[in-house]
Amino acid sequence: MSNIVGIVMGSDSDYPYVVETMKVLKRFHVSFEVSVISAHRDTQRAFSYASSARERNLDIIIAFAGMAAHLAGVLASNTTLPVIGVPLDRTSFGGRDALLSTLQMPPGIPVATVGVDSGANAAWLALRILSLHNPELQKQLEEEKENTKQKLLEKTQKVREMWDHES
Repeated sequence: MSNIVGIVMGSDSDYPYVVETMKVLKRFHVSFEVSVISAHRDTQRAFSYASSARERNLDIIIAFAGMAAHLAGVLASNTTLPVIGVPLDRTSFGGRDALLSTLQMPPGIPVATVGVDSGANAAWLALRILSLHNPELQKQLEEEKENTKQKLLEKTQKVREMWDHES
């Protein structure tokens, strides 16, 4: 089963935040397409991107935006695919403006929202959604979770050894 994630950033200056998303998706062999689309500077293109997403075989859209951060909402209002919003810290408000703009959507226009500048978590959420109908991806995520638990046990042992050495 081929999964495709659409990654949309409001400006090419958002690219450094998008890289972590692409790395996580690539690690799990999930295909993606990347676009720069402004909800304010090219509204028609944003509408077209979202309304044609299903025809282009996208499964999920991840939208990155700072400041007024309307991109995820504009995309969500023009598709029935899941949209994950990533608010970015691009102003003196510390990303709170983008966070609130991304979170506060009207009924029927849901946008799943991750933390400010949390592109990697957007990818992890997309993977979990995709795994609902992809048993191989589900297996990979379960293995990843077990590996994470094992690493924590190893870190616990390391911290205990450091304390034993100091005391």
